[in-house]
Amino acid sequence: MSTTPSDSALATATFGSGCFWCTEAVFLSLAGVKSVISGYSGGPAPNPTYRQVCTGNTGHAEVIRVTFDPTVVTYPQLLEAFFFSHDPTTLNRQGNDVGTQYRSVIFYHDDEQKRQAEEIIQKLDESGAYGSPIVTEVSPLINYYPAEDYHQDYFALHGHEPYCQMVVRPKVEKFRKAFAGLLKN
Repeated sequence: MSTTPSDSALATATFGSGCFWCTEAVFLSLAGVKSVISGYSGGPAPNPTYRQVCTGNTGHAEVIRVTFDPTVVTYPQLLEAFFFSHDPTTLNRQGNDVGTQYRSVIFYHDDEQKRQAEEIIQKLDESGAYGSPIVTEVSPLINYYPAEDYHQDYFALHGHEPYCQMVVRPKVEKFRKAFAGLLKN
């Protein structure tokens, strides 16, 4: 008997939190996450390229599309991971990456995801967890375009490169410590 869920039992989440190379690596380590695909969402231009999105003129954000088994990892747990993995209080900026393409954004797939996202933002703001108000955009998913192949599994394939060593690796290590109980074996 198979214990693998059917595709219909899987759910999807779409998050933007700066550079998708960092976020992809973090979410791939979570138990219950079946796939993470880097891409672009939120702008009117169809099928944007990385070069176009990097200009900041397309309206798209760098995002990840997470396919997950909600019986193993819940959407609220993914939201916790999302908020932990970046600074949701800086508008259109993550570290040295500046522009609307690096904005903090949750593209919800249904009303329940919207409700849960708004609820966690309210709780985090009320708790003062970040010291500044959260500026994360919560918007309906209208479009999603996968990024070029060379962006997929970037950290796994290019972990030796300076950017990965100086930026991605520390984020992944910090995340793995904080979320040790939710990681894949």
